[in-house]
Amino acid sequence: MSTPALAQTPRPSAMLLRRLAALFYDLWPVLALWMLVSALFTVGYALAGHASRDNIHPFSALQWLLWLSCWLIAGLYATESWKRGGQTLGMRPWRLRLQTVDGQSPSRALLWKRYALGSLSLLLAGLGFFWALVDRERLTLHDRLSGTRLQKL
Repeated sequence: MSTPALAQTPRPSAMLLRRLAALFYDLWPVLALWMLVSALFTVGYALAGHASRDNIHPFSALQWLLWLSCWLIAGLYATESWKRGGQTLGMRPWRLRLQTVDGQSPSRALLWKRYALGSLSLLLAGLGFFWALVDRERLTLHDRLSGTRLQKL
């Protein structure tokens, strides 16, 4: 027989290896979206009068726009998945769900904040993720800063 106090005890935060595995799973649908965006840019570049074998020049404004578009499309994938059910495709097999610290569904603004901070964590060689190894609640740095957490189901 469980007591009401035990029923309301929060589940422990997700472990780092589960997070990284879910992130790896999410790489594949995001990679497909990036390929679609890149194909659209390539078609547009060719239709603008460039030779069919001509590439977008490195560090040009168009290449920066392509990178920004890829980052935004990945953000749409993540934030919309989190908003609709608290999980991305990669989080489902690892039984992870995103929620606020108080157990509520996060707002879109909070989800974009988490996505931006998580992107920064990745750009800094994963340091924000490895913060979970020293955090007493096993939260990543972007969990702490955005007021969200991943829970094991």
